[in-house]
Amino acid sequence: MSDDRSVMTPVAAVVVMAAGAGTRMKSAVPKVLHKVAGKSMISLAVDAADALTPDRLVVVVGHGREQVSSHLADIAPHVVVAVQEQQLGTGDAVRAGLAALGEVDGEVVVTSGDVPLLAGETLIALVEAHRRDGNAVTVLTATVPDPTGYGRIIRSADQVDRIVEQADAAPDELQIGEINSGIYTFDAAALRAGIASLTTGNAQGEFYLTDVITHARSQGGRVGAWLLSDHLQTEGVNDRIQLAERNAEANRRILRHWMAEGVTVIDPATTWVHAEVDLATDVTLLPGTSLEGATSVATGATIGPDTTLIDVEVGEGATVTRSHAELATIAAGATVGPFSYLRPGTELGAAGKIGAFVETKKAVIGAGTKVPHLTYCGDAILGEGVNIGAGTIFANYDGVTKSTTVVGDNSFVGSDSVLVAPVEIAPGAYVAAGSTITSAVGPGELAVARGQQRNIAGWVARKRPGSKSEASARQAMAERDAVQEDDK
Repeated sequence: MSDDRSVMTPVAAVVVMAAGAGTRMKSAVPKVLHKVAGKSMISLAVDAADALTPDRLVVVVGHGREQVSSHLADIAPHVVVAVQEQQLGTGDAVRAGLAALGEVDGEVVVTSGDVPLLAGETLIALVEAHRRDGNAVTVLTATVPDPTGYGRIIRSADQVDRIVEQADAAPDELQIGEINSGIYTFDAAALRAGIASLTTGNAQGEFYLTDVITHARSQGGRVGAWLLSDHLQTEGVNDRIQLAERNAEANRRILRHWMAEGVTVIDPATTWVHAEVDLATDVTLLPGTSLEGATSVATGATIGPDTTLIDVEVGEGATVTRSHAELATIAAGATVGPFSYLRPGTELGAAGKIGAFVETKKAVIGAGTKVPHLTYCGDAILGEGVNIGAGTIFANYDGVTKSTTVVGDNSFVGSDSVLVAPVEIAPGAYVAAGSTITSAVGPGELAVARGQQRNIAGWVARKRPGSKSEASARQAMAERDAVQEDDK
């Protein structure tokens, strides 16, 4: 940075405006709680503000205040919440924020809770420019392709003379492409004085924060602008269309970052990665992949196609194909899928396998253990080198209690078996295919729990006469008898 003070000295306060109703979202969820890149917009706003290491950070809430306040308490307990009782404009919102801050000296940065692409580095640069130029107010501005709806920047020499809102702008002023982002750095004294001077003499009948600029100029204060080249950082969200656009742009930026870091993304158009995902070099993401929450993927792993991972840890060289996993761990060299469902609590060991059409839940699966196909494995602890046959069911629930099944190292469970928990199969034991196991199996034992087979001769002829089955059986018996006669 060109000014070390901007890094070393925190700002006095940041005020984040998040009180709007967001009626165009047509949602019971407050606008700022809608998500971009897997995080609420207010969370992203707080992250950007925290880059300034402010002494105090206040979020002004109004519509849906209980939901927003509860969310902030969970994700950012250091935030002070202020309430704007009535939505009377941006000036009134900042007035509420200042009231919650009390006495404050130094710089106050004002930003918004619905500008999800805004970066912390941009706020640092804004404060840097403010300090360098000795401004009373510094406005973050941008030149946008379509300025409709934005306040226009009216310049005088190298300063901002005023900001005129869309509804109050003259025809020539509406042609101006430089817009007010709604993000500012104020000298605290200038902000307090400007807020005190606000009136509602405008087309909207609101207290405009932009009128503080006019007041600061009238008092001899310098008002500067820092023009941001990346205008998308200034674009807000007012409806679901814009929400989708910001999500797409955030995802594009995230993917570009990871590709620059050595991740292969085969099809960026169908790949989605959340903001808090962590990827190592030489990870490959195939089409239709969605990595969400705090998912992390280690070097050399391949994810996809058509795979969703939510808060999942994937080890080096692992492969996850056409599967869904949440709150699970997949160790190095392990393979998952296709068409697997890993529910919370699944831990797959190194070089282990969860195969096609397998569902797991609270299952600890040891190194080298295979659960290859058509199995439900819930509330289970499987040792190393275990092989679970196709169609096995871990019957973990008796209608009241969920219990655990333990399968020891290097044991083998035959296909189409049912393990009725709580039960333990010792190391080195075998379970015969088709068995229903209700009691412990000792080390090296073979457990067989199935009825003895009986073949009832002539049953089809007696019970299904005239059927296709009876005709086929009669033909087969005739062919068998003929072969036996030839062998005599």
